[in-house]
Amino acid sequence: MEYDGATDWIGETFVSDAGWRHIERLVDIGNRMAGSDGERRAAEATRDALAEHARNARIDEFGIQGWERGTSAVETDHTTHEGHEVIALPRSPSGVATGELVDLGHGLPETFEDADVEGRVVMADSHVPDWYDRTVHRREKYYHAVEGGAAGFVFRNHVEGCLAPTGSVGTPDDPIGAIPAVGVSKEVGARLARRADGERVTVSTDCTVGDATSGNVHAELGPDTDERVLVTSHIDAHDIAEGAMDNGAGTAMVVELARALASREADIETRVEFVCFGAEEVGLLGSHRHADRVDPDSVRAVVNNDGVVRGRTLAAYTHGFPELEAAFERVAERFDHPVSLNPELGPHSDHWPYVTRGIPGTHVHAETEGRGRGWGHTAADTLDKLESRDMRESAVLLAELVVDLARAGRDLPRRAPAEIAADAAEQDLAEGLRVTGDWPEPFPDLR
Repeated sequence: MEYDGATDWIGETFVSDAGWRHIERLVDIGNRMAGSDGERRAAEATRDALAEHARNARIDEFGIQGWERGTSAVETDHTTHEGHEVIALPRSPSGVATGELVDLGHGLPETFEDADVEGRVVMADSHVPDWYDRTVHRREKYYHAVEGGAAGFVFRNHVEGCLAPTGSVGTPDDPIGAIPAVGVSKEVGARLARRADGERVTVSTDCTVGDATSGNVHAELGPDTDERVLVTSHIDAHDIAEGAMDNGAGTAMVVELARALASREADIETRVEFVCFGAEEVGLLGSHRHADRVDPDSVRAVVNNDGVVRGRTLAAYTHGFPELEAAFERVAERFDHPVSLNPELGPHSDHWPYVTRGIPGTHVHAETEGRGRGWGHTAADTLDKLESRDMRESAVLLAELVVDLARAGRDLPRRAPAEIAADAAEQDLAEGLRVTGDWPEPFPDLR
């Protein structure tokens, strides 16, 4: 490996425990659901951790639609599933839905087109088959069920282990979903499919809604330039788990990067702003708030950490921005370390509100086996699944990436939002973005 810069910071990063100590703080808080006291405590802890390495650490609070989980059940003629077996999906409305159960398997869009779900309770898996060319998000399946007139929605995990999956419903315009929605384990879903498919079932949810407060944590390093590179993550997590992978590790990575970059501040030629968003899991609310208020011309690039440390090899969506891809390749070559790059769109994290505005943004995560979230969004998202060495190795690469992107005069051309929309259409994402309300404006007419 040839490297022409000082390397002391690399050794310091390999013996640092700043990031790992912070992830331990976060998981020990417990419930970090958006708008909860735990999310507030996590934001305060993250502000204090960033203040040790960066300037102007602060919390920007904002109001959100609050939601708290109550009891839920799926009742058939044979049995009632409740307790840990059935959990309401966040922002499900309270209610009771009774109808014939229809098992739509993977819940692909074309399956909904061919199915009659009017008045029925739809069950769909949490993943797609290996041969399918894109991910179909949970909310896309839910809103296809809603548009088809379904009475209720059952989201079945594809991961073994009696783990009911969580994940929000709702849209930006209607934050509380239209029909009761629950998550069930793979095993409960298999039992329902075997014993109740085509029979009447009742889905019941008891949820509390009201006003709540979330917040974005900010801090800065480097010169006070008008232009900035954003290094981001999200603080909140679902209430059923520690949220170690999703996304304690991402926020801990931001803290570790602040520590590493503070020791390289002389190398930073454009302002680096750290932003740890609140309320990501319920509609990217914190990042939408920031993207709506920041001058888009002032943001050179966004490096969003969501799902890092789950594996040893870094992975990243680069959203059709060739200079972002080139920056990763320079870092990978410098350190002789693999980085798995995907040039296509990945709309489901806090980089997305910037990408839709044409701002170069990357979603950094880790390469893992299989499709879907794995342990994520279940009670098994715990710290023991992660390794501190993966955090340190990834922090070295990402610190170098941020310095590279912050070079004076580094040209990172923007893309027109219509180009992003055209990519979404070509990659078969447009319908999902439409049905879930995840495009910020009416989707462009590309005819």
